[in-house]
Amino acid sequence: MEFLEVLKVVLLGIIEGITEWLPVSSTGHMLLFDELLPLKTSAAFKEVFIYFIQLGAILAVVLLFWKKLFPWRKERAEENGLQSKIVLDKGVLNLWGKVLVACIPAVVGIFVGLPDKPLVIALALIVYGVAFIVIERVNRNRTFPIQTTDGIGYKHAFIIGVFQLLAIIPGTSRSGATILGALLLGISRPAGAEFTFFLAIPVMVGASGIKILKFLLDYGMFSGAEIGYLLIGALVAFAVSLLVIKLLMNFVKKHDFTLFGWYRIILGFVVIGALVLPSYF
Repeated sequence: MEFLEVLKVVLLGIIEGITEWLPVSSTGHMLLFDELLPLKTSAAFKEVFIYFIQLGAILAVVLLFWKKLFPWRKERAEENGLQSKIVLDKGVLNLWGKVLVACIPAVVGIFVGLPDKPLVIALALIVYGVAFIVIERVNRNRTFPIQTTDGIGYKHAFIIGVFQLLAIIPGTSRSGATILGALLLGISRPAGAEFTFFLAIPVMVGASGIKILKFLLDYGMFSGAEIGYLLIGALVAFAVSLLVIKLLMNFVKKHDFTLFGWYRIILGFVVIGALVLPSYF
C-alpha cells in the first residue's frame, strides 16, 4: 500500500464518519473528494469501498445505542419474584419492527441508480439545502407532538422509509431525507435523528453486502492492498462516528438544521464553480 493512497483512505474515513450522520450527504462528499484526489483503484472497488466503510460508522451506532437496540435483557429476581432470567424486551422488538417497516421502500432503491456526476450532486445539495431552511422556518415555533422514538408509529416509519428513497440521488443524504420526512410528520429533531441512526443499520448492512457480493462474483477476491484500504477506512469511520453522533445528538436538542441547509447550498455552488463550469470552458 502506498503512503499517499493510505492517507486518502484515512481522509475518506474521516469524511464518512462526519458526514454519514449529518444531513449533508456522505456519499456526495466522498465522490467529490475522489474527483479532486482520486484513489488509484478500479471504479468497481471504489464503489464497494464507499459502501463498506459505512459499516464502520454503523458499528458506532450499535455501540452507542446498544441498550436501546439489543432485545434481550436480564430480568432481576425482584422484578418477577423468581430467579433472574433473560427475557425479550417487547419495546425493543417493537422498535425493530418499525425499523424493518421503514426499510421496505429501500428495496426499490437497491435496483435504482442515478449518475454520480458533480452537477447532480451540486443540484441535490442546493435543492435539499433550501428545503431544510424552508421547513425549519415553518417549524420555528412548533411543538412537535412526537418527542421520542417510542411515539413513532408503523405508518410514520413507512413514510420515513419512502423519504429515504430520495437518497438514490447522489448528494441528497440518506439521513437528511429521513430527517426531513420526520420533521414533516411532527417528529422532534432528536427523535427523528435517532430513528435515522437505527434505520441506517439494516439499510447499510444490506447495501454493503450486495456490493461486496457483486464485486466478488464479477472480479474475484480483493487484493491485499484493497483489504487494507477497506479495514483502515472502516476503522477510521467508526472512531470518528463515535464522536460525531454524540455531538449531533447534543446539537439537535438546542438547535435546528438551518445551519446544515446553508452549508449544503454554499457547497453546492462551490462544486458548480470548481468542478462543473470548468468542464464547459
